[in-house]
Amino acid sequence: MIEAAPYDLLVIGGGINGVGIARDAAGRGAKVMLVEKDDLASHTSSASTKLVHGGLRYLEHYEFRLVRESLIERERLLGMAPHIIWPLRFVLPHDKGLRPAWLLRLGLFLYDHIGGRKQLPATKTVDLRQSPHGEVLEDRLVKGFEYSDCWVEDSRLVVLNAVDAAERGADIRTRTECTGLERRGPLWVADLKNDDRSKEQVSARAVVNAAGPWVDTVLGRANPGESHQNLRLVKGSHLIFRKLYDGDHCYIFQNKDDRIVFAIPYERDFTLVGTTDVAFTGDPDTIAISDEESAYICDAINEYLKTDVSPDQAVWSYSGVRPLYDDHSANNSTVTRDYVFELDAPDGAPPILSIFGGKITTYRKLGEHALHKLSKLDVVPAEAWTEGATLPGGDIVSGGFDAFVSQMQSRFSWCPDDTMLRLCRAYGTLVTDLIGDADSWADLGQDFGAGLTEQEVNFLIVREFSKTADDILWRRSKLGLHMTAEERAALTEWFGRCNPVAAS
Repeated sequence: MIEAAPYDLLVIGGGINGVGIARDAAGRGAKVMLVEKDDLASHTSSASTKLVHGGLRYLEHYEFRLVRESLIERERLLGMAPHIIWPLRFVLPHDKGLRPAWLLRLGLFLYDHIGGRKQLPATKTVDLRQSPHGEVLEDRLVKGFEYSDCWVEDSRLVVLNAVDAAERGADIRTRTECTGLERRGPLWVADLKNDDRSKEQVSARAVVNAAGPWVDTVLGRANPGESHQNLRLVKGSHLIFRKLYDGDHCYIFQNKDDRIVFAIPYERDFTLVGTTDVAFTGDPDTIAISDEESAYICDAINEYLKTDVSPDQAVWSYSGVRPLYDDHSANNSTVTRDYVFELDAPDGAPPILSIFGGKITTYRKLGEHALHKLSKLDVVPAEAWTEGATLPGGDIVSGGFDAFVSQMQSRFSWCPDDTMLRLCRAYGTLVTDLIGDADSWADLGQDFGAGLTEQEVNFLIVREFSKTADDILWRRSKLGLHMTAEERAALTEWFGRCNPVAAS
């Protein structure tokens, strides 16, 4: 039985597209519910290469509109969340026999100019024989180009959008699966199964299907008996090694198969390397890197690094499925990364808007476009508002991020500087909410290791929808990389002992 008043919008999927739409809609005054069958960002949105970028290689496929929109959004997002997004410099070596130097420089010239770059430095030519590159790269590599893009803490971007959506009135339900959808007159009726196995029904005037790899599955529930095969699932995998080189710069390496592989400083002590493009037909819930992908990544970077690496040296790996719109491209690498909408809105019936593809960089613009379509059906108000609106913790103004960190390190001098830097990166101006009235490290409760305290864990439960140790170790943070197996186990035990609702 449905007792509550209907929602204006039911969003299915807690990845970046779903939470971005929920935030935008809630900020327009709509009554919104978002359901995610697992944790926020537990699939594709936490398995990216962690970049807010224009997509340099998309220029080769003539996707100029996508690149331009992405580059414009890159600077907008940098202003919205300067704690979790920051500039990087990428070094692209020229290698004989691959793309010629003039073509690389032309592409980078376009990359610098078609998006109206304002904050980030322009491309420059670099001598790879000089430090720091000469000690790292093969001797044959003489010339390269250095250009700008941005890093993003991808899973935190998802969570902060969900937090902001909730603060604006959205009902965010993690570990809640939509198991059925049915049109009844002017409303959708959704069957929900919660993490405690209880069931309920809710109604909504419209549905946004942002289920990522499961978007066709949701469509099948909404329109049973119809065939839905709009997706091409492409697996991308990454390896993480102990730091392979010093410095804050990244490398982008060309491969002989025309793909590229990144090497990026990661979590202070590591180097992130990836990604792959492999057709995927299995269950996205059980995805993992294959031996062939591990070998591919290592072979690719070994073409450029003086010191070779092997798969067994990796300390961690992760994989995700990109739910791309199937444009029938012959090559997985050339399938469009642009987003595509499918609106099913028969006369007099409640609409369902399904989302295919997309990338982290354009999630905010995607949300605007999606709600523009729904506003024409009087589902949500038409007024867009998210451009320039900071995300929680992103309202850092005076002096920028570095000055803010210095202020917090001085104010909380009893907190180790490296831990305070991590906290400022994760929470921005909300770090003061997390610390509260604590006057010493001991006031923060149990120390789980790697600077993670009981007070931070409780903050993540109350404010950021965390329900398990893994939510914190691998999505709200990457502290799992820095902790021992015993420390990780202690956090899991704490959840079972002190937070039984979250551990269920």
